[in-house]
Amino acid sequence: MDDLRQMPALIVLDRLPAPALAVDRAGTILFANGSFCDMVGYSADELRTIIFDDIFYRLPDDDRWVTLVGKGAERLVELRHKSGHSVWANMSKSAMRRRDDTVALVTFHDRTEELWLSKADPDQEFGRFTSSANRARCR
Repeated sequence: MDDLRQMPALIVLDRLPAPALAVDRAGTILFANGSFCDMVGYSADELRTIIFDDIFYRLPDDDRWVTLVGKGAERLVELRHKSGHSVWANMSKSAMRRRDDTVALVTFHDRTEELWLSKADPDQEFGRFTSSANRARCR
């Protein structure tokens, strides 16, 4: 337990196997762990130069901040991979939930391949596929 208490939060977040992202109220990406970078194809440095809205093909209907910190279950979102294809993921509500928090910390669960293989990909007719979904389609 002492080791956990002494470990900086950014180290813990970076080591999470789940993609995680921290965003401020203006939409500036403050932090992305390696799992999130792998999921969307950007480096952490590249992501810090991108506004949160720009990694979505379609923004969720709610206000951006409400979407991140709001109530409700995980939401299925369509993210834009660096190469241009869609990445479908469940996005959690923020772990930072006090009204005065200035940062939203969300995690993602990549569902792209699962949705493709089950033919439930909401936008498969538009041809935005991940490489793993393309491989599955060619089998």
